[in-house]
Amino acid sequence: MPRLSSPIENIQDHYTVVVIGSGYGGGIAASRMARAGQSVCILERGKEFQPGEYPDTEAGVLREMQLRTPEGTVGSKNGLYDFVVGDGINVFLGCGLGGTSLVNANVALEAEPRVFEDARWPAQVRQDLTTLVQEGYDRAREMLKPAPYPESFPPLPKMAALEESAQYLERKFYRTPINVTFETKVNHVGVPQNACVMCGDCVTGCNYGAKNTTLMNYLPDARNFGAEIFTQVSVRYIERRDGKWFVHYQALGEGREAFSPPDMFVTADIVMLGAGVLGSTEILLRSKAQGLPLSDCVGQRFSGNGDFLGFSYNSDREVNGIGFGHRKPGEVPPVGPCISSVIDIRNQPKLEDGMIVEEGSIPGALGGVMPAALSDACKVVGKDTDAGLPGRIEQKKREIESLAGGPYHGAVHNTQTYLVMTHDSGDGQMRLENDRLKLAWPGVGRERIFDKVNETLRVATGRLQGDYVIDPLWTKLFKKELVTVHPLGGCVMGDDAAGGVVNHKGQVYAGASGTAAYESLYVCDGSAIPLPLGVNPLLTISAMAERTCAIAAQDRGWKIDYALPSKPAVAAQALMGLEFTETMRGFFSSEVKDDYIAGEAAGKAAGSSLAFTITIVSDDLNEMLTNPQHNASMLGTVVAPALSARPLSVEDGVFNLFVADPANVDTHNMVYRMKMRSEEGKVYYFHGYKIVRPHSVLDIWADNSTLYVTVRDGPDESAAVLGSGILHIERIDFARQLTTMKVTNAPNVEERLRGMTRFGEFFAGVLYRTYVGGAAGGAQV
Repeated sequence: MPRLSSPIENIQDHYTVVVIGSGYGGGIAASRMARAGQSVCILERGKEFQPGEYPDTEAGVLREMQLRTPEGTVGSKNGLYDFVVGDGINVFLGCGLGGTSLVNANVALEAEPRVFEDARWPAQVRQDLTTLVQEGYDRAREMLKPAPYPESFPPLPKMAALEESAQYLERKFYRTPINVTFETKVNHVGVPQNACVMCGDCVTGCNYGAKNTTLMNYLPDARNFGAEIFTQVSVRYIERRDGKWFVHYQALGEGREAFSPPDMFVTADIVMLGAGVLGSTEILLRSKAQGLPLSDCVGQRFSGNGDFLGFSYNSDREVNGIGFGHRKPGEVPPVGPCISSVIDIRNQPKLEDGMIVEEGSIPGALGGVMPAALSDACKVVGKDTDAGLPGRIEQKKREIESLAGGPYHGAVHNTQTYLVMTHDSGDGQMRLENDRLKLAWPGVGRERIFDKVNETLRVATGRLQGDYVIDPLWTKLFKKELVTVHPLGGCVMGDDAAGGVVNHKGQVYAGASGTAAYESLYVCDGSAIPLPLGVNPLLTISAMAERTCAIAAQDRGWKIDYALPSKPAVAAQALMGLEFTETMRGFFSSEVKDDYIAGEAAGKAAGSSLAFTITIVSDDLNEMLTNPQHNASMLGTVVAPALSARPLSVEDGVFNLFVADPANVDTHNMVYRMKMRSEEGKVYYFHGYKIVRPHSVLDIWADNSTLYVTVRDGPDESAAVLGSGILHIERIDFARQLTTMKVTNAPNVEERLRGMTRFGEFFAGVLYRTYVGGAAGGAQV
């Protein structure tokens, strides 16, 4: 499958629609707005993973883990597995192209109809249940293709064990619809998919292309209709100015963060927030702090959807609930999709007493830690349901078997994982502290419903004759904290700004009271859901996003083409490239037009500084090294107070590495040419060059760190000269620059090293021939 995302240097300065995020909300918004014929840009904080690239070992998972706390982030800032630590509740999310759909369990169940009777929903939504809401459910199913685990596939011990528990509880049991493909085919948007191999590794990422994440449907569909997708882009905040939206972002993975540069920006007529509960809320909180008038409800009514975790450890029944990990199909018995069946205890006299109990699998990448972890947890918080000495003896044997032989044997092999969703009070809060998101819901785990869930799981475990082990965080020692994988709320719907953040259309309220809203700013993800759903929320989130998009198009007279199948756009094969980030600082003067040294001196005297942080990107390393012009692209920001009080964005940047100077024998220039656009819309033209010429080897640093700059008052070289000056690389910035240099799109580590070596030999060769060899014949590969 070709990659969907484009290099960030290809981003345009303006789009009709900018979609932030790429999970269910963002993916749907991008697909539907592109199908409505609009120019669409998708900005995603995470990386793009293709099947075969997801971690399948413990070390691989740790490399892709990010742990976010109010004090800072441990690990990669855009790691796939995003764990957010809060006060009373913690959240696990996916961070990648496809959002949490990459790492969830795919369950596609509708919310109980009574959920929509709650007055926390806007009145118009409650009126639309049989029309726009139901149409949203239907359209989401048409794209996500949920299906139950087939009867013709191998029986699953974990499913059989859950059915036994359901019979013991005298509750309804069935195979749940899941967004998984069970036949090898080219799907309805032109993406090849393989049949599920029953590896059980859904929540670390499907390496077989069988899981119907948004990467398999809505996102390629958006691309088929012309949407442009950019990854490793972290949106900071949005602002409204001059009749359009400014979306301020940081480019991650380009090395820019090493220099703490200013934000970049893109503008749009319409912005659709689909960055997830935490992402969309954080962006609006920061936007409000930057002066955007919003409801005071931003960050309020956060829900964990009643998520609860428990285990039937070391039972008398085979469960086989550990995924394959790095093992190939056939090396261990089929595990099945992460979740394949459910005990449905909804439709209680009181809605809030209902719950869903599902079986789950633990990814094979984490299997190695489970024998010791579950054994230790059982000693501390386990409750034995297998009465009698003979049972205890057999359990001890199985425990030793797991500790000695691994998770595919003994106690762990006989462990059922329970995943529960119910109804919490939805009273959590999110706020910014020191520009970082903080989750606050102390005491949520003490709500009465969780005692009822706990007792239900204990009874279910009794049928399997196992030790019931609660989530170790849900103990007095940890103040009964919870972990949710289904956060909701934070930008909730409401009938007015006093009761919500967005209206029934998903439009963001433009103040603390009343019904006035920004007609072109939408929230279309789980953060708009105003209460816990008591079931896996992906299908309801998708239905509401479909509804928002249908209304947005209708309000503007646009027609969304829903016809399937859609035809894939032809994607060019990505070639091995190179990129690095550079910061240069200095001075320029608008009083001196034609003398770099005098311009620098005058600018320094006047305090007229100029600095840039740019990322130089070649998408074809071979072409860059062999073409005499040695071209690459540039993107980034420029800070020049004499031109604009706020950072300028680089557009149409072109870099030439060691191009021959026709006027001077044996001399080469590094040339920088780019437009600089201010947030006010003013465009300047920047031309700079470094001179590499034969003289003392002691001049290598000075030559390669000095840039002679001309700024023109217009978009190209024909514009009048505005000023001149000189920029330099500071030694500390050069040290940072070296850490950003990397080869991109290499198929393996060996090719990556070969590409870096080739570039290094070219660069060093030019310097050697220039400063040591006297330089005949120019730059060569």
